[in-house]
Amino acid sequence: MKRRDFIRIAAASGVMAGVPMVVRAAGMDYAPGLVKKELAAGKTVFADFYAPWCTTCRAQSRVIDALRQANPAYDEHISFVTIDWDTYGNGDLANELQIPRRSTLVVLKGDKELGRVVAGTSKKVIKALLDTALAAATS
Repeated sequence: MKRRDFIRIAAASGVMAGVPMVVRAAGMDYAPGLVKKELAAGKTVFADFYAPWCTTCRAQSRVIDALRQANPAYDEHISFVTIDWDTYGNGDLANELQIPRRSTLVVLKGDKELGRVVAGTSKKVIKALLDTALAAATS
């Protein structure tokens, strides 16, 4: 049996129903108040507004995961929070930060936004955003 046939049959039979549509960068799943709590504790927050069906979000997650694996300091010093766009895209946090769409990455420290990437998947651009977060977290 060819792989493509197996996947088609498995999907049709519901075997793959438990497989997530997107693998996203590991972090804390957002709940209302979480970002404010992390900021109040003096942490630097990397907020990832994603949607499980979004191909751009998947590309961003692959880049973020690779960069985090290459530099463990990111995980040591930055609070990564993933915000499901389908659930919280019209919520208070998205409105306060004026998030235009899913696949938006934002770095926050204190009461300031330090940077953002909207729909960007470039390793260079995302690394620069992570480095901004790391610099803020370690200063």
